[in-house]
Amino acid sequence: MELMTAIQNRRSIRRFKGDPIPREALVEILEAARLAPSGKNLQPWRFVVVQGEARKEMAACLDAGLEGCRETGMPTGSAENTFRIMKEAPVTVFVFSRRDIFHPEARSVSDHVLSLVDAQSVGGAIEHMLLKATELGLGSLWIADTFFAYKELCAWLEEDSLLLAAVTLGYADEAPDARPRRALERLVEWRG
Repeated sequence: MELMTAIQNRRSIRRFKGDPIPREALVEILEAARLAPSGKNLQPWRFVVVQGEARKEMAACLDAGLEGCRETGMPTGSAENTFRIMKEAPVTVFVFSRRDIFHPEARSVSDHVLSLVDAQSVGGAIEHMLLKATELGLGSLWIADTFFAYKELCAWLEEDSLLLAAVTLGYADEAPDARPRRALERLVEWRG
């Protein structure tokens, strides 16, 4: 598949079939992420792949996180539907960064800048995953709602790195139309 075709065909999939994904396909997706560009070539990412029976433990963490939010009165917004998607998908890849970007006041400006560079780099790795999944005929969804079960997931995954996102992967059980995009001329200013 040509790159532009993969870009044009990529969709955020929210319904997955239960079919398992071959390990070779997952390795190709993770290899694509590993090859993403990163600021200062720091390659700040780390990936934890959850599939099979481990999904039950993940589901318990997601439920506990939502319950904790409800108990404090925090609105859960889209997290309930997102967690349903994560439970349904055959694979969820948790994406970590090695730096904490949330406490800039406790660090130097240089550390803060490097944290932001890392966050951008991780975003590039995630995009590589999504495009490779599309090329392989798989559906995917980039998820930020993991913050609603952040403590529970990090404790379960035994990670002290920064959990930035998750990506669900599977065979799509829906075919959504392309979402509208702003026209290029509204987004670009040409100079010179």
